[in-house]
Formats: sequence, structure tokens, C-alpha cells
Amino acid sequence: MSKPDTRRLDKAIQQTNRKLDAVRNREMWPLDGRERRAVLAALASGSYRITRGNSPARAEQKLDTAWQSAETRLIAAVVALQSERQRVVNEAAARAAKKSSSWW
Repeated sequence: MSKPDTRRLDKAIQQTNRKLDAVRNREMWPLDGRERRAVLAALASGSYRITRGNSPARAEQKLDTAWQSAETRLIAAVVALQSERQRVVNEAAARAAKKSSSWW
């Protein structure tokens, strides 16, 4: 029985997990353009409110929402990659079982 080729999926899962850890550490590099704009807009809005002497509560909430959406997107990507990897492994196992049960 040959092993299924999951190297590409394993590398993608590992890379996405690195991105997820970076987002949890509030690093900007794994964010896409929309998320990056949302984070920067919330930061600018909050700093503007602070300099004006107002409460930055709404800006902080927007910032938390932007980080949470990025984290949710990456978690969904990891789950999708893991399920795809499991599908590839199951197909390879089914092929191997069919091959071993034949007469020849």
C-alpha cells in the first residue's frame, strides 16, 4: 500500500497555523487587504478620539471585531484543509483495500 501524497496539504496546514498564531499575537502580516484596512481604520479612529479627549470604546470594539474576523477566517481555512487531507487519506485507503481484495 502506497502512502497518499499529502505533503502539499500538510505544508498549507502548517502555514495557515503559523498565520493563525500570528493573528492571535496581533501581527499584521497575515491579514488580507480588507482586514488590514479595518484594523488600521479602527486604530486611527481610536487615536483620533483619544487626542480629542473622547472615549475610544467604539474604536476598540471595531478593532476587536476585525481581529476576530481574521481569526475566524484562518480557523475555517485550517478546518477545510484538514478535512481535504482526511478525504485524500480515505480515498487512498479505499483504493488500497480494493486492490488487496482482488484476486490478482
